[in-house]
Amino acid sequence: MEQRLKQHGPVDLVFTAPPSKSFTHRALIAAALAEGESLIRDPLMAEDTLLTVEGLRTLGARITGTGSGCLVQGTGGRPDCAEGTVLDLKNSGTSLRLLSSIALLCTGTSGVTLTGSARMQQRPIGELGDAIRSLGGSVRYLAADGYPPCRVQGPLVGGEATLDGSISSQFISSLLLAAPYAVRPVDLTVARQPVSRSYLEITCAVMAAFGVRVRREGYTHFTVQPARYQGREYTVEGDYSSASYFFALAAALGGKVTVRNLALNSVQGDRHFVSALEMMGCQVTGEAGGVTVERTGPLHGISIDMTTAPDTVQTLAVVAALADSPTTITGIGHLQYKESDRVAVTAGTLRALGCRVEVETDAITIHPGPLHGGVVDPHDDHRTAMAFAVLGLAVGDVTIKDPACVGKSFPGFWDALAAGGLL
Repeated sequence: MEQRLKQHGPVDLVFTAPPSKSFTHRALIAAALAEGESLIRDPLMAEDTLLTVEGLRTLGARITGTGSGCLVQGTGGRPDCAEGTVLDLKNSGTSLRLLSSIALLCTGTSGVTLTGSARMQQRPIGELGDAIRSLGGSVRYLAADGYPPCRVQGPLVGGEATLDGSISSQFISSLLLAAPYAVRPVDLTVARQPVSRSYLEITCAVMAAFGVRVRREGYTHFTVQPARYQGREYTVEGDYSSASYFFALAAALGGKVTVRNLALNSVQGDRHFVSALEMMGCQVTGEAGGVTVERTGPLHGISIDMTTAPDTVQTLAVVAALADSPTTITGIGHLQYKESDRVAVTAGTLRALGCRVEVETDAITIHPGPLHGGVVDPHDDHRTAMAFAVLGLAVGDVTIKDPACVGKSFPGFWDALAAGGLL
């Protein structure tokens, strides 16, 4: 199946952002470990989060869907893991990384095996495994050292662990989410400023919402005392990562786009994407419950560090291809470890559509050129498909292969474009 895209001119559209994937994962995990019952309102129900739901069910949490969201009966920090438990998290790196530490709480078993797709088995987790060992657990890699599949076994004793932080902040989030149930306090030291550090803000915010405070010194030191999450009613906020594709439509096609269901004071790093568009010449306005991006003039190239907004790098890259001068995006080296090598795929696809692109270790520079249509292979990466859909609507005659891959984070993406008259 393929999605063919025609060229469109200026737009005047209103969209609603889907719920945040990052908040949904973390809220489900906290609720599954909590004392008592929780109602998670407006969770994102997409491939990734459903894999987390199934993983938590396998670990003993009772999770049922309701008209309002997900009703979660917590395990009180005591997951029920049968002998030989296997969690197949497919292509959800977030699910595998976050649940790896939760599996440590399954004491008295032969351990929990975590595995996934062929691509997942190429994504490193050795840094997390080393930290788990430092905190009293054990990790055995079943194929390549430092990569899934792996078998994790508790207990989570606590103590001190040091992480590098240069590959993924999810290693830190994983340990933080499980840390309240360690025997002793957990002290995590991060050797250098972690990538995607805004996601640590999300982790700490969700933990606080469920009754556990993280003591921290910026992004370099985190301490969690033994505690218990408390069941509660929790509403998931809208997702700036998914909203970025709609904002990019205004930048790429001209005109105005408003996205509702967004918190203006959100800790999500990807909300800074609209600041990048503003630097390029767009007008950005925010009001309670929504943000509007408008472009009436040309787009200008910029130089920008996107370390705190990694999931919008590709979206910014396709907008940059339409500017009147080059754009350099830094803070991107870790994107090679995502669902695909996003740096290589983005560069290769832009070149195929007419751009000149330079790639360095931690930077990509896009030189706008005469663009033309073509076929985009997203390499089973939802964000690649959605980002290049925006460029396809600006250029025309672009075909996206495997459009269903957007179901990983935004199942309603194509329907939203169709409702806006763009398909």
